[in-house]
Amino acid sequence: MDIRYSVNQKDFKRYTTEELRNEFLIEKLYVENEIKAVYSHIDRMVTLGCMPTTEKVSIDKGINSWENFGTDYFLERREIGIFNLGGKGKIEVDEKVYELDYKDCLYITKGAKKVYFTSDNKDKPAKFYMISAPAHCSYETTFISIKDAAKRELGSMETANKRTIYQFIHPDVIKTCQLSMGMTILEKGSVWNTMPCHTHERRMEIYTYFEVPEDNIVMHFMGEPTETRNVVIKNEEAVICPSWSIHAGAGTSNYSFIWAMGGENIAFDDMDHLKPTELK
Repeated sequence: MDIRYSVNQKDFKRYTTEELRNEFLIEKLYVENEIKAVYSHIDRMVTLGCMPTTEKVSIDKGINSWENFGTDYFLERREIGIFNLGGKGKIEVDEKVYELDYKDCLYITKGAKKVYFTSDNKDKPAKFYMISAPAHCSYETTFISIKDAAKRELGSMETANKRTIYQFIHPDVIKTCQLSMGMTILEKGSVWNTMPCHTHERRMEIYTYFEVPEDNIVMHFMGEPTETRNVVIKNEEAVICPSWSIHAGAGTSNYSFIWAMGGENIAFDDMDHLKPTELK
């Protein structure tokens, strides 16, 4: 497990490109028959990736629950949200099996002991993208398809940010302790996400960008509003966004991304909005 410690905004100002990428960028999430895990001390969030091909992969593979979390199993005091960004696959949760197609989501509540991942076709494997947050109580493990998500349309073609937000793990859809996750899909001709941008002092956020066409990138902007920096992100990479940081991106093409939040509350609109002209 890769462990990332908290970063303050004063030190952030002096980071080189390499230091910036080492602290916040998450690369190579999908390794055949492995669990890739990055544990951020920012709100104790864990980002995971799994691409099963020829094996039934346990969520505990490569994770030492007692050493890393002080628990007997990974989800003993955690909840997790999972999106499938690849071919059809299955997730087994304490012997109950859930089938996930492309862009389907599964929320697993605190207390699930055994979680396994498989792909229906090893040549077109599932790619399970996961975010886990600490949890203090249990709700209900729930499958959510894109048609069950709450839908919001934002932006316009004139400002190159026409997009649809799908809220999957969200108070309007299901109950969770603190985890909130959804998907944003940009229309062709739009390249900006979360612009005008914002911060939210009471929550951190993690983005993963996907459906970025080959040979294209997303310029992800972060930092305090008056001290912005950028991270170049390729397809299927993720980035950690502290509460004091803006989080917005502009691509060389349209793309999609999954956002995940954890912290003091789960109010989606708890944001400190900024005008583009306020940025530096």
